[in-house]
Amino acid sequence: MTLHGLTGITLGVPDVAAATAFYTDFGLTPLGDGLFATADGGQQLSVAYSPQRRLIALGVGADDPDDLDRVARSLARLGVTAERSAAAVRATDPGTRVAVTVSLAPRVGSTPLAAPAINRPGEVARPNARADAVLREGPVRPRKLGHVVLGSTDQDTSHRFFTDGLGFRVSDTVPGIAAFLRCSTDHHNVLVQSAPVSFLHHTSWQVDDVDEVGRGASAMLEGDPARHVWGLGRHAIGSNFFWYLKDPAGNFAEYHSDLDCIVDDALWTPGVWEGARSLYQWGPPPPPSFLAPDDLAALMTGAHSG
Repeated sequence: MTLHGLTGITLGVPDVAAATAFYTDFGLTPLGDGLFATADGGQQLSVAYSPQRRLIALGVGADDPDDLDRVARSLARLGVTAERSAAAVRATDPGTRVAVTVSLAPRVGSTPLAAPAINRPGEVARPNARADAVLREGPVRPRKLGHVVLGSTDQDTSHRFFTDGLGFRVSDTVPGIAAFLRCSTDHHNVLVQSAPVSFLHHTSWQVDDVDEVGRGASAMLEGDPARHVWGLGRHAIGSNFFWYLKDPAGNFAEYHSDLDCIVDDALWTPGVWEGARSLYQWGPPPPPSFLAPDDLAALMTGAHSG
């Protein structure tokens, strides 16, 4: 298994200009023509027109052509039609309606920052100095695309598509509701949840630490307080700090840091979670619109969201 993470996404929205402005403010680097780059992952977002908001395409990176052969064979065993080229395999998940391309791609590398000095009870690690985070200037720049959360009208089929078909592994589950799936050492790269309509719930972008989560969200809310959805908090599943914002089309975009990493599959036991604890360890309670987005009825009826 040499899948190693998400290469990028294509986001469909009714108003490309408004979404472009949002993701520029969010800290992604605009490359022109609706394309955006992260600090470490390069081009990872493409914004395109769609009558309704949706995730059009998802890219997954692989190291070796043998993995492409394996994916093609596995999808065929599931009865899923796939297009095989020299450098990629492309197929559409029936439950989420997202076109997924597994392609040969370089791994995303990040240069770690020096660990900040933190004063703790009985330990003064930063004498006579202000915290580094207080002195930071400039905009927050997401390091990479971390994960996407997708609503599926057939969660079991989507689960099999990503695991038995593509080779994702299960990190944790909420029975009958959601599965947290990974194709890298990150706790999850795709979360598939049961839904009455196929839709994109949110995208999540990694930043350096909890202070960058807070700085990024605060800057976004200075420009438009209505962008706020939920945060600051720490998830239980995945353990990461989070803050969710809403783009003009209604998609949620998350800053995250300190996500669980699974570097040895044999040392990780997938958990089965239930109740409110599956959503968050601490923080404000999730608003109703996070659990059921305000435009869900419009998505179900096919009404335009813009």
